[in-house]
This record gives sequence, C-alpha cells and structure tokens, in this order.
Amino acid sequence: MPRNLFKIFRGSEVKWFVSWICTFSLLAGCTPDASEVEYNEYDIATLQGLMQEGELSSAELTEYYLRRIEAIDRGVPGLNAIIEVTPQALEIARALDEERQASGPRGPMHGIPVVLKANIDTADQMTTTAGSLAMAGHQPPADAFVVARLRAEGAVILAKANLSEWANFRSTESSSGWSSIGGQTRNPYGSGRNPCGSSSGSAVAVAASLSSVAVGTETNGSVVCPSSVNGIVGIKPTLGLISRGGIIPIAHSQDTAGPMARTVEDAAVLLNAMVGMDPADPLAHSFPQSVPDYAGNLSKDALNGARIGVLRSHHGAGNDVRVDQVVANTIATLESLGAEVVDPVEIDTEGMGDASREVLYYEFKADLNAYLANSGAPLKTLADIIAFNDEHADTVMPFFGQERLLAAQSKGPLSDQQYIDALALSKQIAQTGLNAALEENNLDALIAPTRGPAWMTDNVSGDHSSGISSSSLAAVSGYASITLPAGDILGLPIGISLIGAEFSDAKLIQFAYALEQAGYVRQPPPLQ
Repeated sequence: MPRNLFKIFRGSEVKWFVSWICTFSLLAGCTPDASEVEYNEYDIATLQGLMQEGELSSAELTEYYLRRIEAIDRGVPGLNAIIEVTPQALEIARALDEERQASGPRGPMHGIPVVLKANIDTADQMTTTAGSLAMAGHQPPADAFVVARLRAEGAVILAKANLSEWANFRSTESSSGWSSIGGQTRNPYGSGRNPCGSSSGSAVAVAASLSSVAVGTETNGSVVCPSSVNGIVGIKPTLGLISRGGIIPIAHSQDTAGPMARTVEDAAVLLNAMVGMDPADPLAHSFPQSVPDYAGNLSKDALNGARIGVLRSHHGAGNDVRVDQVVANTIATLESLGAEVVDPVEIDTEGMGDASREVLYYEFKADLNAYLANSGAPLKTLADIIAFNDEHADTVMPFFGQERLLAAQSKGPLSDQQYIDALALSKQIAQTGLNAALEENNLDALIAPTRGPAWMTDNVSGDHSSGISSSSLAAVSGYASITLPAGDILGLPIGISLIGAEFSDAKLIQFAYALEQAGYVRQPPPLQ
C-alpha cells in the first residue's frame, strides 16, 4: 500500500479504511491500530486532530519516529542524522498524553516530537557537544531558553541531530555535515550528496521524517542551505526574535535558532513555540512589544497585490541555467497569484563578506569563551579546544584542520577598533542595501534561489558547491528570510528564498504559504 495514502484520511476514517483493506484483502491478523499507519507525511494539525480524537497518542507517535530512526538513520547505509535520542522520550510523551486526557492540550505543539541540533543545551541525559570530541560528555546544568519554551508548550524533545562540527566554523576546508562525534550525515536524495551545513542533521531528520519538526541554528546560511538541498521549509528569523541563551555560539551579531519543517504552517507553528523575550539575551531591548501568531490566518491569496523584487546580485547568480529556470518559474507563479514582480533588483555588497568574516572571528573567541566558562563544559577556553584537537588529531582532524579556530584565537578583545569598525561596516552594507532596495522599489520582499543542487561529499577537497547562495544579506543584516521547495534538478531539491525587512517574518511566512498552496511543496526523498 502506498505509504502516503493515509494522509488523506483523518480520525476514525483511518481505522475504517484500514479495516476495509483488511476485510477485502483477507490479511490475516490485520488490526487497525496506530502501528499500521505511516505518519511520515502528516502535518502537525493532522497529528493534533488524531490525538484529540483518541486515534493516536504522543507515545505512539514518538515510538513511530524512534522506529524510523533505527531503521532509516541507523540502518545500512543509514543517513546518520541523529547523534543520540532522549532516553526519556517515551516517558515524557506518556506524561503529556495523561495531561491531555486530564486537562486538554497546552497548544499546537503538545505531544509533538522535536529534534534539536546538537549545539543546543538540554538539561537531561543527552549531551551538548557541537559535534566536537573536545566537548564529549558535556551535560549543561540548564535547558537553553528556546528548549525551555518548547517544553513549556508540550513538545517532546526527541533527539539531538548531527551538524557540521562547531557549526561549520572549524576549518576553511571542511565537509559540511561531518563532525568528529557524529561522522558524516548523508543527504536522503542521494547518499553521496552533501546535506549542507551546519544544521545538516536537523534538515535530514525532517526530510526523512525522523521527526515532525526540528530546530537548527544559523550564522550565515546554516538553516536555509540545508533546508534547501534537503527539500524542506526553513525559517531564519529576525535576529533577536529567538533567544540565543544556552546555544553554543559563533557570533552574537548574527546567530539565531530557526524552525525546520515539511510545510510552511508547521514551521510557523514551531516558530510560535520558540519565540520569547529572554531578558538575558543581548538583544532583549529590541524584542517587539507585540508578537504575531505566525501560523494564524495563513492565506493562499497573501501574494495578491504584493510587490516582490528579484535579487540578481546574490553570490553565484546566473551560473546555472537550471536554477535560473526555477527562478523564472517562480516569477511566473508569483504573477499568476497577483503579485507585481520587479526584476532585476541589485544590491552592492562589496566589502560585506570580508568585514563579516572579521566580526565572526572576534565574536567566536569572545562568545565561545563565555559559553565554556559558564556552562560546565569540560574545557574552558578556545585555546583548550585547539590544544585538545592537536593532541587528538587522528580522530578529531582526519580530513580537515582547524584554521578558523586558530584565526579566531589570534584575535583580541571586542574593544579592538578593528572589530568595532568591521561590525559597523558589515551591518551598514547589509542593512542599508536591503532597506534601500525594499524602500526605493516599494517592495514587500525579495526572492532569490537559496542554493544550487547538493554537491557530492568529498573529504579530500571539502565542500565544492555550485557557488549559488543568497543567505548572506539576511544573515549579516539580521533580517528575516524563509526558504521553501521550488523545484528540483534531476531529483535534487532547489529552494527559493523570500527575504524581507527586520521583523517581516510574519509577512514572509504568509507569502511562502501562498506559494506552497500554488504547488511549491516538497517531494519526499526516495527512501525505502
């Protein structure tokens, strides 16, 4: 029976349909219980409906994903997206089922399993390592602020996902999706293809339906790139909308966590649960006074009357005619939905990359040292991490080195004028450029291809993608972006990004939802 067939049914219809099939196919011992339904393409609303009707429990759903992890992620050859599962996952799910029976659900995330990137603190039996053997065994004393929010909303923290070690900030020659603790994560659309980084495992976990949703983190492209090449939805929120407290950092001027999901609505539901004002976050002062319901009132007509610009000055623009065709198709779809398209829109980003890179080196040293000193980590400074890597080079650095760690260690304090100037310049170029493009053209958002097709994983030469990338403007400015599936090249997903102004997250989600309803939906990977 096709595995997605049950998606069209809800509630008691599922059991009726299974009973009907059992009766007419004379399958011995066939019983219409939850274990016979494949939930891999079910969205959160459907799952909540089944749980409310008593046709599914959180414990059954959690068991379902645990079985998929064992069969698909840890099988042969395996995707290798999950580093570890929560030992108490089923116990937590059962407690949430009992709570639902007694007093009803807390909200849309009640009983829904979530996978976390392994640089996000959890105060449980799992570790928080950023994929580094230097952090092996690290069990923080408290949940990250965003994890506390998810638990309060009733989510089941299911597992920790693999990532590019140190969130892809260890080497200039790295292979995305590889860590010394987790090994190499594989793209489910082709086992030799790269999953992109650094939120590799989070994206693959969602794409392969090892969880309902997942949380990634981004400094520059680490949510949207893996989402794009794994055919899912990823949101890079406006900087400061989600607390960075309890997340192993790269740079506080660009870091954010972000939701990853199979549908726009599921990503928005997860975003609702993640957002919250953390007084300890450096950007608490800019947290909006009023936070919208990002999953509320989603409309297939949201693009009608919108003005959308086509960003043609993104890195690698025009170097793959197949990706250009995806953009052309998207322009046609936007116009069919009533949007006015302005093409081209050019933004001069000369000097932004070099300035941002300098900022990241300075902030990585300062921010990581602060995290290590206050989180109970086994090593206390970046210098300790570097020394550990050198001492254990055979296991920690079999394919590539630690050039970025060394560059960061060479930097001085954040009071250095070199850092202050680089921060001001990078923000000025990105924010002024985006603001001017949006305002001068009276635009609601920009579109650009998120990334080219997934490249082959190569431990000899490191990453060698097509060069197409549109993440930097939103990442450096701190503004909002969202990617969703827009097509494929020979079965390899291609995402389209919507990029907007500061705190335009709700508007971008509306636009992405309208595109999704017009057919911009994922094609599941060819898993057995």
